[in-house]
Amino acid sequence: MATQNRDLITKKSFNDFKNYPYGFARSGDFSIRESELLSKHGNLIAALLAGDIEPINSEEQSLLAVARGEKAAVSLVEKAWVKYQGRINRQKVASMYGRSRFSDESFDYGSHDDDLVVED
Repeated sequence: MATQNRDLITKKSFNDFKNYPYGFARSGDFSIRESELLSKHGNLIAALLAGDIEPINSEEQSLLAVARGEKAAVSLVEKAWVKYQGRINRQKVASMYGRSRFSDESFDYGSHDDDLVVED
C-alpha cells in the first residue's frame, strides 16, 4: 500500500495554482531547469514534509532536512525547493507609498457642504 501511495505521489506533476496560476515555467521566477525539477519532485518533497511518506534513501533524507531548514541546499532539486519556498513566503508589499491618507472608517462620505455649484 505504501509503495502504491509513493508511486502515485511521485508520478503526479507538482503545481501551485494559488501562487503560480500559469505554472512555474511562465512565472519568470524560475529557470527552465528549476521549473522542471519543481514539477517533478515537488509532490515528493511536500509529502515528506507532511509526513505522508517516509524517506527511503539518503537523497530523500537530505531533501527533507533541507525543506525543514536543518541543512543548506546542495543539489539542484534542493536549491530549487529553497528558492520556491523563499518566493511564496516573502513578505507582500501593499503599497510603495505607505498608508492611504484617509481610512475607510474616518472618511465621511455623507457631508456635501463643500460641493462646488456653478451657475450660468
